[in-house]
Amino acid sequence: MAIFKKERFGIARKIVSNMTSQSWEEIPHATMSYEPDVTDFLVECKKLNEGVTDKSQRISINTVMMKVICEGLKAAPKMNCTLNFRRHMVRGTLHYHDNIDISMPMILKSGEMMTVNMHSMQDKSLTEMTAAINDTIRRANNSDMNEVMYEVSLDNTLTGLRKGKIKQTITRLYGSKMPGKHMVKTLSGDAKKKYYSIPVEDRLTKHDIEQGTTTISNLGSVYREQKGLCMLLEIIPPQTTAFAINAAQKRPTVVTDENGNEKIEVRTIMPITVAIDHRSLDYGDCLPFFRRLDEIFADPSIIQKWK
Repeated sequence: MAIFKKERFGIARKIVSNMTSQSWEEIPHATMSYEPDVTDFLVECKKLNEGVTDKSQRISINTVMMKVICEGLKAAPKMNCTLNFRRHMVRGTLHYHDNIDISMPMILKSGEMMTVNMHSMQDKSLTEMTAAINDTIRRANNSDMNEVMYEVSLDNTLTGLRKGKIKQTITRLYGSKMPGKHMVKTLSGDAKKKYYSIPVEDRLTKHDIEQGTTTISNLGSVYREQKGLCMLLEIIPPQTTAFAINAAQKRPTVVTDENGNEKIEVRTIMPITVAIDHRSLDYGDCLPFFRRLDEIFADPSIIQKWK
């Protein structure tokens, strides 16, 4: 078998591969699909932008769905927990959080993928969430991704050292900074000085990349022509949940008319993939989340109050 190209991992790919490997090695995943009828919901979403001429102020479906999931998590706070589990001692502790910090993958104008932490989304209005996302995108496009991610990687490595993970620390430092083909290249000299002269409010920092309390990926925003749904979804420890919002799709659906008669109509369905850490959660723990989403999609005019 001929090899026509070799592509060595950059720091972003190294971090993703390390974290996802840890996820599948440690976490017993349980996944489920929630498939709401969003036909009327999307009509209400369009109303949110009536009269809005500034594109930067338009509220996207992505933002509304993020708000929907936040509402579900507020109804089921156990799904917003992080976990500290020591298997050899069979000891686990769930940490409940007042804030909902969303790890959100996004594609930058450079084509690079970056997962950012959208802090404290739990009580923000749709307008505030839109402004926060737009500001993060603005700062991300001013940032050197290698530099930001190296800061995060170094911080994680030093945290591991403080916890006594000496072997892990040595191997990570060796793998990233030893001269050679796999060395992680970061800024130096005048380029580094110039980059760090950018005010922190105009670029991403470690604070923007650190782990959130859950992860929400919007696959539909990347591939609107998607057919079907995401079946497997990794949970990044210490998080205990992850969500994938799939593309809205036309499907034949059984509906009940005003006379109580059932009929088949073409409706718009938006599948949501939900992954849970089975060490932390059982299906019953998720029922308040799904019931809250049921309420929202049954009466989608509620989103007008969120604006």
